[in-house]
Amino acid sequence: MTLAERIKNSTTSIFKAVFPNTTNHYDTLFGGTAMHLMDEVAFITATRFSRQIMVTVSSDRIDFKKPIPAGTIVELIGKVIHVGNTSLKVKVEIYIEQMYAEGRELAVHGDFTFVAIDETKKPVQVIK
Repeated sequence: MTLAERIKNSTTSIFKAVFPNTTNHYDTLFGGTAMHLMDEVAFITATRFSRQIMVTVSSDRIDFKKPIPAGTIVELIGKVIHVGNTSLKVKVEIYIEQMYAEGRELAVHGDFTFVAIDETKKPVQVIK
């Protein structure tokens, strides 16, 4: 399988509804909840790409472009954007959709770096 095919096959998309129990006093999604969801999607993407044990080692610049209101649907999309020897980088974007209207807009994006490790927690090659 080529690198491009691996990246395409590992791209991950998850939809979530934004309910009031995940929002702050402004009735928008907590930033920490958004980051948690992004890390989860990034982890799934990295694992689907490598099919090995992957751990988050950093999150780079997460930009909150638009607030995410309660009562909306969000789509999180993770895609591998860089592959190193023992690490890879995943870009995650969160899009907002109104429940009862067409259209969507980018709300948040950020990059997450993962390292492949073995059973002894030592780094190993991302691609076997």
